[in-house]
Amino acid sequence: MRKQTGGAETKIDKRINKMLNKLNKRKSGFTLVEIMIVVAIIALLAAIAVPGFLRARKRSQASKVLNDLRLIDSAVDQYAIETNKATGAAVATLDWTNYLKKGTNLYTTGADLFGNGYGGQSVDTLPKVPQATRTSLSDVTDSSFWSPYN
Repeated sequence: MRKQTGGAETKIDKRINKMLNKLNKRKSGFTLVEIMIVVAIIALLAAIAVPGFLRARKRSQASKVLNDLRLIDSAVDQYAIETNKATGAAVATLDWTNYLKKGTNLYTTGADLFGNGYGGQSVDTLPKVPQATRTSLSDVTDSSFWSPYN
């Protein structure tokens, strides 16, 4: 409690005012150590999250290739039915790509997302995974993943 002495400040009041002025004058902001701790935490979280993200990305690429193989199989079957091709007949890339959705990468190039071509196909024979694609995705897939397109 302060004791009022008719407008004159006591020694205690002067000390309190001086301390309050020092506290009020202190600059606010972050210290270098605080900023370094935040950066270290962010780096740690990134180190944990990035490998999982990269693995998930490669796994989705493998799923896309598998889906492309299913589309190719269906396109070759449609081509064979419409043109009365017998089992084992060769089907050129240009022929089976005409039975895919126009504008897609597979329709345009006849290749997977890595640029490895699927090539010509045969009627009633399942398409195969390009070896370069299988190798690049081998860390996230095994041979059972590609079944029956081995």
